[in-house]
Amino acid sequence: MTKRDLPIAAVPTRPGLKSDISDVVLKRWNPDIRAAQDEEDASISILEPIGADWFGNGVTAKRIAGALRNIGERDVVVNINSPGGDFFEGLAIYNLLNEHPGAVTVKVLGLAASAASLIAMSGDRILMARAGFLMIHNTWVLAAGDRHAFRDVADWLEPFDAASVDVYEARSGVAAKEIAAMLDKETWIGGSDAVEQGFADDLLGSHDVTTGGGSGTSESEAAALTKIDIHLGRAGLTRSERRGLLAALNGGKPGAASSGMPSAAVSQIARTALDKLNSI
Repeated sequence: MTKRDLPIAAVPTRPGLKSDISDVVLKRWNPDIRAAQDEEDASISILEPIGADWFGNGVTAKRIAGALRNIGERDVVVNINSPGGDFFEGLAIYNLLNEHPGAVTVKVLGLAASAASLIAMSGDRILMARAGFLMIHNTWVLAAGDRHAFRDVADWLEPFDAASVDVYEARSGVAAKEIAAMLDKETWIGGSDAVEQGFADDLLGSHDVTTGGGSGTSESEAAALTKIDIHLGRAGLTRSERRGLLAALNGGKPGAASSGMPSAAVSQIARTALDKLNSI
């Protein structure tokens, strides 16, 4: 299968809509899974949610476009372990990789969910970790309004579900009707099944994937902060409120290493965050 045979997806915008990551996906995503070997020169890592957050983290089309400019026309390896996120940003990244003049090898190291699964389909060759998963579903957004607004949003989203069906069908060869049913019920596809069904070409070796925490904890500090930020947003905290809490936990500024805050101060901030999470 070559990406030259894949469709290009339209990526319009619409004010008032926001993509999100489901709780089920967040629970199954291990942010510390990464490639075991040092990254190759011509490689791109998609190891975060799709779309920018206030930390400046998150994978955006702008970031991928910049990486591809640096790579030039060389072949590229794309390592993916992402819970998805902004569906339309994902479509834009899929298009960028689909149009890249060199060969694209995609390696799904852990999870390629939602928008990240669409990005994964852009590879000339797709390799899956045996314990990895693709998760595919219909376009999922947050919206506000009355019943007329919601009917309008549902109608507006329908072509994007059809575009997803086109991409998955072209890559896998599975019939469009069957793909549509898989999207309707939200389908998780393990590594071996992905190869068998045509969503991937082969399995990665166990030596190709590692959990890169190295500290004996289940998740890195950055990964934990990312998940807390997502949940606090759902609990109703504004962006500035989340920024204040998370910056304090993160040493006073985005991206900083822990500054050794007194344990009592950290505990108070953590309790505040947990109180908000428990109220969801």
